[in-house]
Amino acid sequence: MAISLTDAAAERVRSYLEKRSSNLGLRLGVTKTGCSGYSYVINYAQEVGADDVVFEDKGIKVVIDPEALALIDGTEVDFVKNGLNEAFSFRNPNIKGECGCGESFNV
Repeated sequence: MAISLTDAAAERVRSYLEKRSSNLGLRLGVTKTGCSGYSYVINYAQEVGADDVVFEDKGIKVVIDPEALALIDGTEVDFVKNGLNEAFSFRNPNIKGECGCGESFNV
């Protein structure tokens, strides 16, 4: 499978990358935390490590370490605006449950 981006997510990443010449794409990962087990970590990638897996969608490189990929393979990344709030959101087909606040998940 792969990681995919909605048009809104790709446009958000693209607009940021145009302002920062040192970044080459989006880095997506997970960390153990929260009441359900894992939460997403999203940053802009400045380099690709030897073990990293790289996908490309809508002209954006998505960089992921292999351990995180096992938990988020098939995820669609979106960028949503709701009033004054805006954030990346994730549709992960591997999720078995989420905490009540939506900040963490388990697989």
